[in-house]
Amino acid sequence: MPTEAQASATFFNAPKKADTEYQRLADEGRDADAALIKRLADQPTATWLGDSSEALGEAASLGVAAKAAGEIPVFVLYAIPGRDCGLYSAGGLPAEQYLEFASSIGGALAGSGAWVILEPDALPQLGDCDGQGDRVGLLRGAAKALADAGVKVFLDVGHSQWLSVDEAVSRIEKVGTAHLSGFATNTSNYNSTADERAWGDQIRERTGLDFVVDTSRNGNGSDGQWCNPRGRATGSEPAMTGSEGMIATVWTKVPGESDGTCNGGPAGGAWWEDMALELARNAR
Repeated sequence: MPTEAQASATFFNAPKKADTEYQRLADEGRDADAALIKRLADQPTATWLGDSSEALGEAASLGVAAKAAGEIPVFVLYAIPGRDCGLYSAGGLPAEQYLEFASSIGGALAGSGAWVILEPDALPQLGDCDGQGDRVGLLRGAAKALADAGVKVFLDVGHSQWLSVDEAVSRIEKVGTAHLSGFATNTSNYNSTADERAWGDQIRERTGLDFVVDTSRNGNGSDGQWCNPRGRATGSEPAMTGSEGMIATVWTKVPGESDGTCNGGPAGGAWWEDMALELARNAR
């Protein structure tokens, strides 16, 4: 069982686009819309660290701020070669630079108590496209580099509608569990918490790893689409569960940021006001 301190820990609310959007709407006198966006701004949401020159500085500054607040900062490492198989979030570092980057991120976060969700979609997309290099080796090496720096690493394994339990377990075992604190499910997706918990519990039984579920947009569950589906809602707030297995709900995806140029959305990662308002308005 988690300790009392672990069960009562809180996540750090890092700056995000919703903060400035809330202020803009308030300044424009759009009070009802501002109140909706404030619901998003008020929730601790993961900070994504991609292959940009600002990543190390951002990680370091947020780590210091979170430590001072006595809270857990949550990050997403998202820079693996062949990222997203050339789809809306294509990119990533060259293979020869990736492990050095992961090690640098670990150094920037050392002593902060940070959690890092490691490479969304990388394991589920294993072998699906060219340019991945030794993806298993890169994930294993990144997990070690981060864990050696004292970071808690949660390997992303997709979600309950993507991989079977057998396949998820097999892929986790290829990477190895020695440097993992757990695994992460439902990242940037919409599946219900109940579905993810049932799936995750089965994986945990066979790997011994606890897990976290992204609830940032799963309040209405999934309609089977993954890219900017309408009618969705934010889900339960980020929090420790105080139990084994699913140890926390987290907001990994930033609600209001587009999945990509699909279903009328702007570029992947761009702020989409209409969608942000819809997600907040539909929340229970």
